[in-house]
Amino acid sequence: MDAAERRIVAFTAGSHGLVHTYELSIPILLTVWIAEFSTTAATLGLVSTVGYGLFGVGALPGGIVVDRFGSKPVILACLVGMAGSFILVSVAPNLLALALAIGVWGVTASAYHPAGLSLLSKSVEQRGTALGYHGIGGNLGIALGPLATVLLLLAFDWRVVAVALTVPAIVVAAYGATVDVDAALPDTAADGEGVEDENGAPTDAAETGGSKGEISLSTIADDTRVLLAGGFLIVFAFVTFSGLYYRTFLTFLPDLLGDVLGGLIDVQLIDPESPYAEEFDVARYLYVAVLMVGVLGQYLGGRIADRMPPERGLMIFMAVLAGLALLFVPASGGTATFLAVSLSLGVALFTVQPLSQATVAAYSPTEARGISFGYTYLGIFGVGSLGAALSGWVLTRAGPRELFLVLAGIAALGGLSAAAVSRFATRRD
Repeated sequence: MDAAERRIVAFTAGSHGLVHTYELSIPILLTVWIAEFSTTAATLGLVSTVGYGLFGVGALPGGIVVDRFGSKPVILACLVGMAGSFILVSVAPNLLALALAIGVWGVTASAYHPAGLSLLSKSVEQRGTALGYHGIGGNLGIALGPLATVLLLLAFDWRVVAVALTVPAIVVAAYGATVDVDAALPDTAADGEGVEDENGAPTDAAETGGSKGEISLSTIADDTRVLLAGGFLIVFAFVTFSGLYYRTFLTFLPDLLGDVLGGLIDVQLIDPESPYAEEFDVARYLYVAVLMVGVLGQYLGGRIADRMPPERGLMIFMAVLAGLALLFVPASGGTATFLAVSLSLGVALFTVQPLSQATVAAYSPTEARGISFGYTYLGIFGVGSLGAALSGWVLTRAGPRELFLVLAGIAALGGLSAAAVSRFATRRD
């Protein structure tokens, strides 16, 4: 990578980490808001659902906005919007105001993935490696963001913490404003040559940072038809299965880890009668470890994507995820085997992400890259969110063994979808 590409990677990776920092700081703050607003967990669950729902559903219109205005302005707007939403959180006088503030976060954060991934896929030659580093930033936000929130709450009032969480977004936005996106775009896009609208006329891509200009219902429909004609529906099927596996596996993982570890090891760091005893649940630390080893998976997936067709890598790793799901319950008989399978699942789960993103980029045209990632994250966060309900239903009706059989089935269907992408879809790069 040259200097311009490295700056883009740093900007997007930092932004990605902050999106997930805010996403997962909300559950930590919920524990404080129950007492602050004299409400119930059920009510606050509805409040948070507003933000998370908009976060998923907004990905598609976010992708359309990216194709209209370019990636960099949208990412900067996301960062400023997320910071502004947490300022609103910090001054919320009641639950309605809090719901509106979290809704603002969901709307502004929803456009990030289409914007960041579109920018990386267009501007960095080593696409897979760049997507891997981008994923590492996200994993660090997923794991370290909630930890930072917890530590800040030990010393400060929650309203002060909400304001403090805005500072990194402002810093990254200030850095992003200095990043020259056009310098890293291919010459054909940067000078406006080779980029045409639906009537064959050249667009002024230089002025929009690689975007194609005016967007209308007609152009959205045209882009969607172009995607479908190239077999993007098969790619969408894969990312949906990937999202289902992700959400089904992670939603109740802390409880599953706790149930198994409780019968394997007994680590007592502090007095069990202490009010802080629950904070030292070993299962929580293993859960964080599963997320942290995902950093290795992101790097591995990025490197693989630069060395083989990413859809081939997806076939391999969906098979790995199926196998590890089948091993999870049998491995719970011993501490070493259980830890090995749990951490291996963390690595494999996040190895799939850059491979999946590289596949979306490979099977979508440059001028419709934003909307293609919009559809992608509608599938991952929107349809994939059903995995939370699926895992809860299976655990209630049956148990962990049946849940991991379902996960193996989802992975198998994902592997078949990746094979179908390789066989029937048309590469665009």
